Amino acid sequence: MHVQEWLEAVPAVSIYAMVGLVIGLESLGIPLPGEIILVSSALLASQHGEINPLILGTCATVGAVVGDSIGYAIGRKGGRPLLAWLGKKFPRHFSEGHIATAERSFEKWGMWAVFFGRFIALLRIFAGPLAGVLHMPYWKFLIANVLGGILWAGGTTAVIYYVGVVAESWLKRFSWLGLVAAVLIGLTSMLVLKRKARKMEGVVREADPETVPAAE
Repeated sequence: MHVQEWLEAVPAVSIYAMVGLVIGLESLGIPLPGEIILVSSALLASQHGEINPLILGTCATVGAVVGDSIGYAIGRKGGRPLLAWLGKKFPRHFSEGHIATAERSFEKWGMWAVFFGRFIALLRIFAGPLAGVLHMPYWKFLIANVLGGILWAGGTTAVIYYVGVVAESWLKRFSWLGLVAAVLIGLTSMLVLKRKARKMEGVVREADPETVPAAE
């Protein structure tokens, strides 16, 4: 069953709770599809009045901030042995190469790695635990965590919701034009994301080339 089809079958309160929980667990350091759940829920909210986008965005933000904070506390207490344990449990996400790449980003950008890491799948999982392991001052982490969580969760919810409303309106008036526009928007977004990913990979290669083969 598609994610959105499954979301349509559950009550609005359950969707709010699920979005907050999944994003919170992902932010804590558990590799879960938080962004997919958030996007699907925001799109569903644009089509069904039962789901309030403001409540949805708030739950997503709270989940992101709380999850990252718990991850920070766990990382601070567990230290590097925790990363080694996670590497054994989730080798695809917590390989030595991925950890080295994320650590390099933290050492270079500090608070900005936490803030912008919210928008990058790899750093979104690492941000909390790694900031704790590296003993980043909590007040710095909290500021970046809160601002990044609000912008990512709230911004994603708002953008997807309003795009969904406009797209639905277009589909009702000009079904084929709306479909073409949706496809073009999707392709453009995918190309932009791939371009940014390649650019980031190039930066990582230049900064620390020996970690890239391990990550691959």
